[in-house]
Amino acid sequence: MDKGTMISIIAVIIAATNQIFVLLDKSPMLIDSTLIEQLLSAIFTIAAVLNAWIRRKKAAKEKQKKKSSKKK
Repeated sequence: MDKGTMISIIAVIIAATNQIFVLLDKSPMLIDSTLIEQLLSAIFTIAAVLNAWIRRKKAAKEKQKKKSSKKK
């Protein structure tokens, strides 16, 4: 597993943990508005998951290219 993959996994774990804290009204963010707090938490989670998904998709394409170039 490369460094970027590990960072993506850690970001997703942190985002999921933050979401759980927000749902339990124990948010680590110092924001007074609950709606803003929930929106920021959701945006962070979505960004982390999309980043991990895109990295995985690119890695799969590169792996496929390596396989096809070895066959030739």
